[in-house]
Amino acid sequence: MMTDRNTTIAIGIVLVLVLVLATAFVIPGQHGGEEKERIVVVYTSVDQVYSEPVFRAFENESGIRVLPAYDVEATKTTGLVNRLIAEKTRPQADVFWSGEFSQTIVLKNENVLAPYRSLSASDIPARFRDAEDTWTGFGGRARIFIVNTDLLSPDRYPDSVYDLLDEQYPGPSIGIAYPIFGTTATHAAALYSYLGKERAHDLFAAASKRNIRVVDGNSVVRDLVADGQMAFGLTDTDDACGAVESGKNVTIIIPDQKEDQMGTLVIPNTVALIRGAPHPAEAKIFMDYLLDRKRESALVDSGWIQIPVRDIPPSPCVNVTGIKTIPLPYEDTFNALQPAQKDLTEIFIR
Repeated sequence: MMTDRNTTIAIGIVLVLVLVLATAFVIPGQHGGEEKERIVVVYTSVDQVYSEPVFRAFENESGIRVLPAYDVEATKTTGLVNRLIAEKTRPQADVFWSGEFSQTIVLKNENVLAPYRSLSASDIPARFRDAEDTWTGFGGRARIFIVNTDLLSPDRYPDSVYDLLDEQYPGPSIGIAYPIFGTTATHAAALYSYLGKERAHDLFAAASKRNIRVVDGNSVVRDLVADGQMAFGLTDTDDACGAVESGKNVTIIIPDQKEDQMGTLVIPNTVALIRGAPHPAEAKIFMDYLLDRKRESALVDSGWIQIPVRDIPPSPCVNVTGIKTIPLPYEDTFNALQPAQKDLTEIFIR
């Protein structure tokens, strides 16, 4: 027969067990309790005004929080690439989303990227996808002239990169971003590859001697032209379209479109999975989302993309129908990048 003392002990044991079981269901994050927050870390060189709405929409749709790291305008893309290489042994990022391709190829060659073939990219043409699936390209931008229509009449509009040397335009009335960073560096590399080192060197050296203005980024070129401080400058379609759509007295000219001219550079966005990503499952979900054709169309509507790679209507800001592009594989432009940067550093940074 159970004594009062034994009864008390038994009741105590039961109460302790009840408390332990209750605690397992009440304390978040323990023994099957509340799930840990899902996150994805995205390093991006895409302007925050365009990339942030994509991140917020993804969060709302997926429930996965995006932790972005942005690059500064003057060192666009290059700064993040150096950071990713430095972090290679202990990756902090999951995804790299770039507004261009050459620095993404740098990361591939540095073994920073892991292969991933997204089903969302099945309708993207092969020329925009890495053969080893370490990166995928989608809609992008073109290199163009933005021209102040108050300062130049249509008969004086530039139509070739060689107009950087035309004496009818005072040197300081022309602008480019530093050609060792971002899309300006990529454009320069394409010129070095297509024209050859000697001819490309001569082009940029002569432009430097004319004292054309070299500024911190494509958006600065746009603003100086839009404000009438320069007559024209080389920039990207997204920057120029922003000025056009805001009612500035500017127009867009696609350079080198005549039959005997070389064409301009079209630069796709690229996205890649980081090797050893801390959150690989979330990274792939984000990449699938970004590479979906609906997102490409939305990025056209937002103004970031003007030239989609699928059969999606392009931006109405600039007529890119039949646009003539520099006839080079992206790898050729990439291979010219470092030699071009070295040469251009000697020309423009003394």
